[in-house]
Amino acid sequence: QVQLVESGGGLVQAGGSLRLSCAASGRTFSSYTMAWFRQAPGKEREFVVSIDWSGSRTYYVDSVKGRFAISRDNAKNTVYLQMNSLKPEDTAVYYCAARMGSYYYTGNLGYDYWGRGTQVTVSS
Repeated sequence: QVQLVESGGGLVQAGGSLRLSCAASGRTFSSYTMAWFRQAPGKEREFVVSIDWSGSRTYYVDSVKGRFAISRDNAKNTVYLQMNSLKPEDTAVYYCAARMGSYYYTGNLGYDYWGRGTQVTVSS
C-alpha cells in the first residue's frame, strides 16, 4: 500500500513558477513509476508527466515540454514537479499517482495509487 500526499500548490501569475511535491509512504517507493496528472474544471483528468523508478526516464505531454520538470528523490520518498513559465491554461488540481510498471503509460486506469490533489491557479 502506498499513500501519496501532494503539496506546493497555490496562486501564481502567468509566467511564474511553482514546485509541487508528493510525499509517499511505504518502503517500496523506489519500485514505482510516479506521475503527475491534472484536472481542470469541467474537464477530464489528463496525464502530465511520468518518471520511472530510477529517475532516469521521463515522459511529458507536449503541452508542458520545456516548461515542467519532474524529478524524484528515492531516499526521501518524494517526487517533485517544477513548473515554470506557467500559463492560465495550466490551472487545475494536480494529482500525484503511482504504478508498478512502465513509465510510458498515460492512462488513468493504469495507476494504482492516487493523492488527493493540490490546486494550482494561474492568473492572467
